[in-house]
Amino acid sequence: MNFPLYIAKRYVRSKSSQNAVNIINFITFLVIVIGSAALFLVLSGFAGLKTFSLSFTNAFDPDLKAQPAIGKVFSISPEKENRLASVEGLASYSKELEEKVVLSFNKKMDIANIKGVDSKYTITTGVDSTVYWGIWSVNNQQGIAGDGIMRTLGLGIDGRKPLKVLALKPGTGSLAQRSPNDMYNVLPISISGVYSVEASLDNKYVFLDLKLAQALLEKDSTQVSGINFKIVPEGNEVAIREKLKTILGDKVLVKNRRELNSNLYKMLNTENIAAYLIFTLVLIIALFNVVGAIIMMILDKQQNSKTLYSLGATLKELRRIYFVQGILVTTFGGIIGVLLGSVLIGSQLAFGWVKIGSIDYPVEYQLQNVVLVLGTIIILGVIASKIASSRINQKLIASA
Repeated sequence: MNFPLYIAKRYVRSKSSQNAVNIINFITFLVIVIGSAALFLVLSGFAGLKTFSLSFTNAFDPDLKAQPAIGKVFSISPEKENRLASVEGLASYSKELEEKVVLSFNKKMDIANIKGVDSKYTITTGVDSTVYWGIWSVNNQQGIAGDGIMRTLGLGIDGRKPLKVLALKPGTGSLAQRSPNDMYNVLPISISGVYSVEASLDNKYVFLDLKLAQALLEKDSTQVSGINFKIVPEGNEVAIREKLKTILGDKVLVKNRRELNSNLYKMLNTENIAAYLIFTLVLIIALFNVVGAIIMMILDKQQNSKTLYSLGATLKELRRIYFVQGILVTTFGGIIGVLLGSVLIGSQLAFGWVKIGSIDYPVEYQLQNVVLVLGTIIILGVIASKIASSRINQKLIASA
């Protein structure tokens, strides 16, 4: 058996003759358990918040989306559409046309975006699931508006008074030289349903029929601002993406959901890293207790160390005893802390003890967080143990 490991395991299990040393060892172990559990809980909480935040945009964003590389619109010919329909791995695709407009209702005005969509839009995205009032009905007379727009303008879905959509007419002349009647195309519509996701999206969109939006913006039937793609569950995203690029050409960019929300992903990842670093700093401070506890153990076992040295143990082996002891304490403490955190996360997922308003606080159990916490604890434990065990020297042995 490995000699330093054997002695270190006995030191971990045995109690010191001095009660103060036992109390210090217990507090040190407890700090490691609580620290690792806290770090695991924070990482699991942020993982849940990340998934929860991204779920808002997932209803609007498809698996892949084609957008113009330059400008606002691009043309998609019937021949290209036929090629898109034959791409293996695509469940569906839908065209859209988006533009900023002015909304007017009952002497109130607001600036928002219209999004003209075709009949396949709800199949390709899950946007219709966000409608909480009325129904999803997009046709020549009806559209869908966000909850924020409805509140701002005081809209209803009874259709008694239409919502006016004012889109700036395309042209090259100066706006100052054009009369108000010549500046805008006006479209009256009624609201058939209201969607709600989160504040920024609720204040942004009014959904219209694609052909209606193309007529309002004076675009032909081939001009769109984007094409949404839904991939079958077993589809190869990379391969499908390359096929779409080949069909659509260099003037069109094909982005996945992560690229469409790059700023949101960066923000959530930055918050996650910041939380990890802050709690790691707390753990670093807490693991100073490990250094102190090992040094107290070295002093308490000073006579034993001298005896082992006299029996033939080298200084390197003596240092290794306390080094291994420190690693055992931190590793076991980390494992117990992660297990404790896992129980708390599991109970939250099962019973939802903690709530935000009427919803359960979002948490997510991830294996990578288990590995990250244990890895952090072990690395810090190795450093702390190395620092403490280096106190073993010839002078200390001789003074015993």
